Amino acid sequence: MGGKKVCIVGSGNWGSAIAKIAGSNTARLSSFESQVNMWVLEEEVGGRRLTDIINTEHENVKYLPGHKLPPNVVAEPDLLKACAGADVLLFVVPHQFIGKVCDQLKGHVKKEAIGMSLIKGVDEGPDGLRLISDIIHEKLGIEMNVLMGANIANEVAEEKFCETTIGCKNMKHGQMLKDLMQTPNFRVSVVQEADTVEICGALKNVVAVGAGFCDGLGYGDNTKAAVIRLGLMEMIGFAKLFCKGPVTSSTFLESCGVADLITTCYGGRNRKVAEAFAKTGEAH
Repeated sequence: MGGKKVCIVGSGNWGSAIAKIAGSNTARLSSFESQVNMWVLEEEVGGRRLTDIINTEHENVKYLPGHKLPPNVVAEPDLLKACAGADVLLFVVPHQFIGKVCDQLKGHVKKEAIGMSLIKGVDEGPDGLRLISDIIHEKLGIEMNVLMGANIANEVAEEKFCETTIGCKNMKHGQMLKDLMQTPNFRVSVVQEADTVEICGALKNVVAVGAGFCDGLGYGDNTKAAVIRLGLMEMIGFAKLFCKGPVTSSTFLESCGVADLITTCYGGRNRKVAEAFAKTGEAH
């Protein structure tokens, strides 16, 4: 005992892939408590509760089928029970639910807990665009970090090599978060420009729509490459206006920047839907 207790808030495709990594690492590192709680929104699959299936068969058969989760990952349908006593909270829910989840957690999280958002996107409201990590920080009062990169969940679960970026303003926590997340096939870099890391995860989707239009209109690889490069320059320009603190070009050369941009512009859903729209005039 005495190690840090980890909770994963969310259990979809990406949350389950992260649970596989975090569970493996906490099981072997004395700096963490072995058991990792994973909050699962309860539902029925084939007449059985999803939490029961995960806890007996160690597999999220609905959202990450075919991949075994470590036995020390425990599915918990009660959000407050899942997060009780947690020192590290990994947020991996769809961005539209984060406000509601945080409202439920308010007053039930340790003040000294550390959070990390793995949620790509920004919140759009009456006051303009807001980072997801800022929303969590404002509602829960905990220090926030982010993890973003060229990380397609199924490929991560299959242990195909990839990189990721942790944005961590307080570098004394950076090594701990790196220890929690890094594996031989999931290489972690830690940078201090957390806001830049996070905004990359949202803006690359906009560029991917442009790349998809290129594909749908048959413009070829030269044009698509130009759209990607110009899009990257626009991302840097936007970040310099939007982000608090310094924004350096080197952060865009991390996995959260150029690598995630490339992956999304060649394989992501935003690219696919834009291609379909350009071809058919319908976004299905």
